[in-house]
Amino acid sequence: MLAIGAHVDQADPIAEAKARDAEVVQIFLGDPQDWKPPTIAYAGGAAALKEAVEAAGIALYVHAPYLVNVASSNNRIRMPSRKILQQQIDAAASIGARGLVVHGGHVLAKEDPSVGIENWRKTFERMEMRLPVLIENTAGGDNAMARKLDALARLWDAVGEFGAGFCLDTCHAHAGGEELATVVDRVKAITGRIDLVHANDSRDDFDSGRDRHENFGKGRIDPDELVAVIAGAGAPVVCETPGDAAGQGADISWLRERLPA
Repeated sequence: MLAIGAHVDQADPIAEAKARDAEVVQIFLGDPQDWKPPTIAYAGGAAALKEAVEAAGIALYVHAPYLVNVASSNNRIRMPSRKILQQQIDAAASIGARGLVVHGGHVLAKEDPSVGIENWRKTFERMEMRLPVLIENTAGGDNAMARKLDALARLWDAVGEFGAGFCLDTCHAHAGGEELATVVDRVKAITGRIDLVHANDSRDDFDSGRDRHENFGKGRIDPDELVAVIAGAGAPVVCETPGDAAGQGADISWLRERLPA
C-alpha cells in the first residue's frame, strides 16, 4: 500500500499526522509568500523534529516558497530564488526531510523558454544537493518550465543529469491541459520516475490554467482517473486538499479505500 498523507502546519507535524492518520507529511518552513530565510517552528528545533519524525516513522517533505523562480531572467527574482532555495535545502536536510518540492517557474511571455532552462541548469550546477530537489509541474503560464510535458522534456534534458526528482500534481496536470489517463507513462518516459504525488481534485475545467484544489470527488477530475494516476505513479502521496484535518483525513481514507492493496 502506498504511503499517504497531507500538507500540514509545521508547528507540530507529528500531531498533525496523527490527526489525519497520515504516513506522510509536507510542510512549509515559514511563510510561502515571503523571501525570509526558513524557520523551524517545532519545539526543540531541527534536531528534535528530525528525531520525532524518525521515531514516528513518518516520511517528511518540505515545500519551497511559492515565490521561488530560478528560471526568471530578472536578477531581482532569480538571485534571491537561488539563495532561498539553498537555504531551504539546508533547513530541510537538517530536519530529515526526504525531499524539497519546488515549482518549475517560468519566463516572461516574450522570452525564449531556453533562457529559463539554462537558468535552471546553472542553479543545479551551483547548488549543494543535500537532499533530493523535486521539481513540480504547474497549472498555468504559457512560458512555464513544467506545465506542458514537452516543456518538461526540454527542462529534463538540461537538469536530469544532476539527479533532479519530479513531483506530479494531479490538479496542476488537469488544469494545465495534460490528459491524466496517460500522464504517468508520459512523465516517466521523460524523467524516469515519479518521486512524489500531490493528490488533488480540481475546482476548474481541463486546461483552465487555474490552480484551485478541491477534495476528492467534489471537483472536475474523474475519481477513477485520479485513483489510476496515483496508483500508476507508485510514489508517496501528499493531499493538498481543503478542510484541514477533517477534510484531508477524509481524503486519505477515500484513497485508501480505492487504491489496490
